[in-house]
Amino acid sequence: MEQAIWQCLAPLSDPEIPVVSLRDMGILREVRQVQSEWQVVITPTYSGCPAMDQIEADVRHALQQAGLNAQVIIQLAPAWTTDWMTLLAHQQLRDYGIAPPCSSAPDGHTHKLRFVRQRTTHSVACPRCGSSQTTEVSHFGSTACKALYKCLSCLEPFDHFKPH
Repeated sequence: MEQAIWQCLAPLSDPEIPVVSLRDMGILREVRQVQSEWQVVITPTYSGCPAMDQIEADVRHALQQAGLNAQVIIQLAPAWTTDWMTLLAHQQLRDYGIAPPCSSAPDGHTHKLRFVRQRTTHSVACPRCGSSQTTEVSHFGSTACKALYKCLSCLEPFDHFKPH
């Protein structure tokens, strides 16, 4: 049953970034059995994500269409982190014109609780020409989880998926 649920959900994509699957984004967290009930666990990219209602509806619809009975659970803790995104998601973002996030966990561990985020300076490569000569235009881009950047080489604007 678990494998059937994963297969059913495999084609579902992020409604805001349709080239990336929910699983590769790290939003689709887990398929688990609790006693005799199956559950699909999803975690929003941030607690106010406006796409969550659509994501939940898409998951429910896919399960229903496949004739699979599973409850959809929205789990807020642990909080989603860009470190949950797969390398494939990073490449798909880049191909789509969005600069992928750098790692939000400098030591490679995502389980540590951080109350204050120190803003680090890092080079954000332009997804169009690859130049690292870029500048942040606005800390908020097309969605709250992205920042708006401009490439100083090709002069094109682009979104950068903020690490968190």
